[in-house]
Amino acid sequence: MNQNPTPDSSPDKVVPAQYLYPFILVTSLFALWGFANDVTNPLVRAFREIFLISNAQSSWVQTAFYGGYATMAIPAALVIRKLSYKWGIMIGLGLYAVGALLTIPAGLLMEFNFFLVGFYVLTFGLAFLETSANPYILSMGSQKTATQRLNLAQAFNPMGTLTGMFVASFLVLPNLQVAEFREAERAAHPEYSEMMPSEVDGLLLKALEDYSVTDPDGHKAIKAHDLGVVMVPYISIAVVVLGVLALFIFSKMPDTGQEEDPIKLGALVRHLFNFHYVGGVVAQTFYVGAQIMCWTFIIHYGMTLLGMSAAEAQNHNIIAMVIFAVSRFICTFLLKFMKPGVLLGALAIGGIIMTLGAIFLQGMIGLYSLIGISACMSLMFPTIYGIALEDLTPNDAKLGSAGLIFAIVGGALMPPLQGKIIDGNGMELFGRTLESVRVSFFLPVMCFVVIAIYGFVAQKIPRRVRRG
Repeated sequence: MNQNPTPDSSPDKVVPAQYLYPFILVTSLFALWGFANDVTNPLVRAFREIFLISNAQSSWVQTAFYGGYATMAIPAALVIRKLSYKWGIMIGLGLYAVGALLTIPAGLLMEFNFFLVGFYVLTFGLAFLETSANPYILSMGSQKTATQRLNLAQAFNPMGTLTGMFVASFLVLPNLQVAEFREAERAAHPEYSEMMPSEVDGLLLKALEDYSVTDPDGHKAIKAHDLGVVMVPYISIAVVVLGVLALFIFSKMPDTGQEEDPIKLGALVRHLFNFHYVGGVVAQTFYVGAQIMCWTFIIHYGMTLLGMSAAEAQNHNIIAMVIFAVSRFICTFLLKFMKPGVLLGALAIGGIIMTLGAIFLQGMIGLYSLIGISACMSLMFPTIYGIALEDLTPNDAKLGSAGLIFAIVGGALMPPLQGKIIDGNGMELFGRTLESVRVSFFLPVMCFVVIAIYGFVAQKIPRRVRRG
């Protein structure tokens, strides 16, 4: 799915010189959607306390956020195929800004469901951006270096996610008055220091619920303040996104990808209906589900099992993201020496081991295991993407890309299920009691099993030659 290189460029160069500027510009988008993902994840726990809802209900934040991908992935691919990658990117940036700005009326009205609408629209834009940017990057050079090129671009995604995490850790979570309420309750009850963190967490939530009944005006003031804090990063990123949109409008981009020929559905299905592509969509669904669960519920893990504040727990999420970013560069280098499927399978096995450590190991060692999962996840998304789309023509890749972006729906489906498990009572296993938060991480274990199978099998079975 490459374009013919110019005579003076190396056909196997990761980013040929003639594509350097558009590559840099499109790569900046990876950071933009990374910011949106990770400034939103901590809101699952924050909204749990601000709106006094269950973990399962607050997980609807992720259902709305990642459900937008599922809704818009295929329409985005059809628009991109008819128009161009550039048009897809510009539409995506516009929807991103609109969704982010919808948090203003949501905060003023203090409506949880209105926030869900804003996140849903915001991810309409992200669906356009990811459906455009991923295959666009793959097409900017030789097919032989396509997976390396996408991994290089994806390596900049953690810069956005880290920024989002820093904003959440240092500007949002510490400034929430519900956090101040929790600390005041701890100070008023010194006996809490002798109790299990999971028990204390329940008592603090109960105290907040009681306060909403005994002093509804005071609780409403807390809610209004905290939702005002939540609005700030979304308004700020909307301004940045509109600036990037202006840059794309005035930049000349190569290979618009316009396609006037009608879609030949039968031929497209024949090209896509194989283990590498269909299995890739399935593996990507489980990967995104695992990623969102591990990054969203690390806050619950730290607060419930270790007695941390939300900001303290989120700081450990930042450590996880730094590890994720460093590991992605390392694993991109390893692709020069290892086959993509083999490396993917090995990383998935590492993810299984680390997740089991988070389930069964006590104290900070368990948390460190949860953090370590990020090293294993670092290369999974772009590697699955590259394996699934390898050998597709550029126009087939636009529609094939939609299936892989649709797979982000895993992030919408699995967190609410994990939230329901966390709302439960835990379980007895091998003669010991596992808290419900620990039990919930068996879901990511299952996801990594699926990914490992896909990686090893995809590398082992021959790829069917795809012809026009």
